[in-house]
Amino acid sequence: MKLPRRRFLRLAAATAAFPALSTIARAQGYPTRPLHMIIGYPPGGSADMTARLMAQWLSERLGQTVVIESRPGGGTNIATEAVVRAPPDGYTLLLVAPANAINASLYDKLNYNFIRDMAPVAGLIRFPNVVVVNPSVPVKTIPELIAYAKANPGKLNMASSGNGSTIHVSGELFKMLTGIKMVHVPYRGGAPALTDLISGQVHVMFDNLPTSIEYIRAGKLRGLAVTSTERSHLLPDVPTVSDYVPGYEASAWYGLGVPTRTPPAPSRIDGMGQTRCETENFPGARSLPARRRQPARS
Repeated sequence: MKLPRRRFLRLAAATAAFPALSTIARAQGYPTRPLHMIIGYPPGGSADMTARLMAQWLSERLGQTVVIESRPGGGTNIATEAVVRAPPDGYTLLLVAPANAINASLYDKLNYNFIRDMAPVAGLIRFPNVVVVNPSVPVKTIPELIAYAKANPGKLNMASSGNGSTIHVSGELFKMLTGIKMVHVPYRGGAPALTDLISGQVHVMFDNLPTSIEYIRAGKLRGLAVTSTERSHLLPDVPTVSDYVPGYEASAWYGLGVPTRTPPAPSRIDGMGQTRCETENFPGARSLPARRRQPARS
């Protein structure tokens, strides 16, 4: 799955949102060695693309390599726990995903408390999902999808990047509001799910817009609606789900976090709060907010 870098930057810039968040800490002279950014999904999806673009921006700014480590599985819990248990020295970062917020209610017992054990660094990007189907599915609109699903309960299967992901929860919200039945098929990331959707192994996906848009434009997938309350100017002819399902809204986002015991200190990463970034230098940046210690908004 390939998406040209500049095009992804434009997609990110068009949908970015930067909540005001707290700082990452550093010791004097930080960083003196490579940093590691851990993500809870496999390569090829929107998390991987966001992490790699962010790593490039940080590397240029800090003068150190930022290594991306993919640790998929457990609905991002494996990756999150690895960062929680890492030394709180500012050298291990977590690409925070909506699943980190969702998992608190999805799992009865976790080996960590995300609010207690992780400290926010920065919000990176926010974007809608898009309802896409394989062209073999005989629907072209949201009303047709609802009617077909009701006429064929349980026949359609719905791919996701894993339990608790926005792709999963967006679909479950749609099912709940419309009363239809689709079989959820969780994958270990968005990339393998999207591959099977294109090949026709699965039928429907509420995918992240940046990873699906080129396949929609190429006719390999059929875009039915975006999950935001307003149309995306990237797909101006595609309506919103809420045009047909009142009250429906969903979006995805990513941020950065560190172990909560990381001591606060002035740093060049903290300077992100005062730096204006052009889209060719940072994925999705219009500007980064001034440093604040407050929770992230999703």
